Amino acid sequence: MKKGKFITFEGCEGSGKSTQIALIKKYLDDNNIDYIFTREPGGTSISEKIRSVILDVNNKEMCNECEALLYASARAQLISEKILPALSEGKLVFCDRYLDSSMAYQAHARGLGEEFLKNINAYAIKNCYPDYTVFLNISPKEAFKRKGGMDKDDRLEQSGMDFHNRVYEGYLKILEKEGDRFISIEPTGSVEDTHQKIISELKKRGII
Repeated sequence: MKKGKFITFEGCEGSGKSTQIALIKKYLDDNNIDYIFTREPGGTSISEKIRSVILDVNNKEMCNECEALLYASARAQLISEKILPALSEGKLVFCDRYLDSSMAYQAHARGLGEEFLKNINAYAIKNCYPDYTVFLNISPKEAFKRKGGMDKDDRLEQSGMDFHNRVYEGYLKILEKEGDRFISIEPTGSVEDTHQKIISELKKRGII
């Protein structure tokens, strides 16, 4: 079976992922590179509906286990409907967030533990793991300062700075264990500087 490449993007809230993803899309379009982009939670009609439930600020009573299971459900649908078919066609697949987000946010920051997250996602993943993960390595304090504060309409962003610091610590633990897969980029310069760093690293690995 023909197998494409699967690249994910990770980072804390306000790290600049959306901006960098938009620039990468433009680069791929300008260079006539075939690809698909998707996001988590979301990417399909069903998964986007689950996303709206997860992020709704009115769902303050949502327990941590429910949150983690909803992410896994959205992921299962996205993988089955979009990611696996594209990879089987040999396409380049980019995804804004993936399993590492669940490990950082729910396993570490929410305190559910790695085993719980690994067990529930075993049903969703179907052995579909990223070839590489671009991680925008910036602390929540610096990220929110640059962004101008937390989004009042996003339940996750409104979880408090202690929570976001634990998310960042979770990412650093994953990076320490799986450094070969991670492309860690410190977005300390201009937006264009960060973009060029990402493009250079993707080229180095033969992804583009």
